[in-house]
Amino acid sequence: MTHSVLPVIMAGGSGTRLWPLSRALYPKQFLILQGNQSLFQQAHLRLQELACEDIAVARPCVVGNEEHRFLVLDQLREIQGEPSSLLLEPAGRNTAPAVTLAALQATADGADPILVVTPADQTVTDAAAYTAALRTAVRAAASGDIVILGITPDRPETGFGYIRTGAANAEGVRDVAAFVEKPDLATAQTYLADGGYFWNSGMFVMRASRWLAALAHFRQDIADTTRASFDVRSTDAQFVRPGKAEFQAVPSESVDYAVMEQCPSQPGCGFAVRMVPLDAGWSDLGAWDAVWQVSPRDADGNAAQGDAIVESSHNTLVHATSRLVAAVGLDNVVVVETPDAVLVADRSRSQEVKKIVGKLDARQRSEGTLHRRVHRPWGWYDSIDMGPRFQVKRIMVKPKASLSLQMHHHRAEHWIVVSGTAEVTVGDKVVLLSENQSTYIPLGTVHRLINPGAIPLEIIEVQSGSYLGEDDIVRFQDNYGRSA
Repeated sequence: MTHSVLPVIMAGGSGTRLWPLSRALYPKQFLILQGNQSLFQQAHLRLQELACEDIAVARPCVVGNEEHRFLVLDQLREIQGEPSSLLLEPAGRNTAPAVTLAALQATADGADPILVVTPADQTVTDAAAYTAALRTAVRAAASGDIVILGITPDRPETGFGYIRTGAANAEGVRDVAAFVEKPDLATAQTYLADGGYFWNSGMFVMRASRWLAALAHFRQDIADTTRASFDVRSTDAQFVRPGKAEFQAVPSESVDYAVMEQCPSQPGCGFAVRMVPLDAGWSDLGAWDAVWQVSPRDADGNAAQGDAIVESSHNTLVHATSRLVAAVGLDNVVVVETPDAVLVADRSRSQEVKKIVGKLDARQRSEGTLHRRVHRPWGWYDSIDMGPRFQVKRIMVKPKASLSLQMHHHRAEHWIVVSGTAEVTVGDKVVLLSENQSTYIPLGTVHRLINPGAIPLEIIEVQSGSYLGEDDIVRFQDNYGRSA
């Protein structure tokens, strides 16, 4: 018998505790923290390895938000991947509604695949062990039970919830006796010594129909409101957009609270929750301390990424992205450098970085949301200099891509081609510009930039005017469905 599997990648998080590398519009799941693939790309590739003689793996269903939709597609294309659908949540409503959207999408054509649900921001060091555990979970879920992956603990961790289990069967699958909240240190030490407690990984395996039935049993309100939003969805190629107003009415709840924690106490619900142990060097990379733990370290416990020099320091993480960073005499410290922000923190208090992001948001500063280099569906721009009444940007446009037909009320622009070929619309004129050629767009003039070539187009844009904000854009035509 062949089991049909639909991977479901949950890619909607913001990763505030990994600021300043992770930002709201470029969160941690899309970052390359090690090697040459992002966490999201790693998640996709790991799930494809599930395929074997009795398991058929479909293209993934990705659940994310509107702002990241082109980032998801770009990162999948880089690894020759493509989603079966990209479900765009109109608002954040936690994991239970997100999984429900995926289950509704999976069953919309009458199919009932086994969903393998995983966050996009985790990492493992033993891919073979991960694949073996998930294959066991898929086979166990085929009978109609819900299966969770439990991480074999290697320390008395107080930052995770735990799963209390019974004895394992011949396949290594355990019954779940209870879900336990994050313990204090003494309790965590007893859990580690006991051997029957595992960390809750947030990875679930179950038939789509089983999840929908379980949710209806325990939280009919979430089931009904999510379905109401899904029923009025709009579809644009791979993008599936549930009804916005209807989704706003969906209660915000996690998978654990909505269903998982209810099951062990209600054995008459018609199914069981089981657990497969996972011992594969797993980390949820929830904060910079977790990044240090999974990073290669020198004899003094220091981890360095990028152009970094570390001297006379111990158990310290230095992450440099745009310049040389030198550290001397540090112990248990995190230093993270980006072009527009630097974080220095006690490694043991790295969970508190999210408070910095909260203060940035409260002060309406963009550093909590945007990097200096901002990714767009057509490419990216990097704000390399600015001052009173001027701003200089470096812009890259992908081959065959184009910016919207637009105009600005408050600024004029000069464009200089650095490399590639630019097709420029200025008013009623269309011209081709090559390397070292330039043009001027007066204030209030309708204009457009297109890359007609086969290589990336790079230009320098000099803006001048009384207001240079990104919201001074009036779009008349756009290939990416943006109205502002």
